Amino acid sequence: MRILLVEDDSHLATSLSEALVAQRYTVDVVYDGEMAWQQLALLPYDLTLMDVTLPQLDGLALCQRMRSHGVTSPVLMLTARDTSRDKVAGLDAGADAYMVKPFDLAELIAQIRALLRRGQTGASTTLTWGALRLNPNTYEVSYQDNPIRLTPKEFALLELLMRHGRRVLSRYFILESLWHLEDPPGEETVKAHLKALRQKLHKAGASRSFIETVHGLGYRLEPVD
Repeated sequence: MRILLVEDDSHLATSLSEALVAQRYTVDVVYDGEMAWQQLALLPYDLTLMDVTLPQLDGLALCQRMRSHGVTSPVLMLTARDTSRDKVAGLDAGADAYMVKPFDLAELIAQIRALLRRGQTGASTTLTWGALRLNPNTYEVSYQDNPIRLTPKEFALLELLMRHGRRVLSRYFILESLWHLEDPPGEETVKAHLKALRQKLHKAGASRSFIETVHGLGYRLEPVD
């Protein structure tokens, strides 16, 4: 899951980003509303976490612009303003939830989980591809009921492949989906994670070609029988 964090307080942005990364989210941080809008035009985000008081373009205007342009992913607003009028303004602008600073970090993370679940309403929680099962909420993976222990990045990579199935994913697409834009690793990192993931899948009973290499293009999952 990829989150866009829009917060002009650099210290708060850093601490929030670290807390979210520890929860296995991929987080991109920007510091004003216009930067956020440019970022939203580049990548699809599962959730936007934004302050209301922002330079260039405030959170209310940003949220209104997102909704008017068809961006439907959840928005969670953070603000020091705690009056009912302020909350109504945020919700009317298109926000899905509103939290007042200072907030409890555990409560914020729980609110994010709830919004992300709501965004997936109607879809099965567990992803399946043949005998492979992956649960994004419990971080459990199994093949033919054999549990597979994955690192957070291996889990995120497998989830990305399963969500796209037979679509070929380039290394660049994988990098921009799973790593921070500020300091992405090289493409060799993708190859290393794929190699480890293939070994673990094969040990659990999957074929060696379960993750196919489409030479010159990228990677995808093998067809399901």
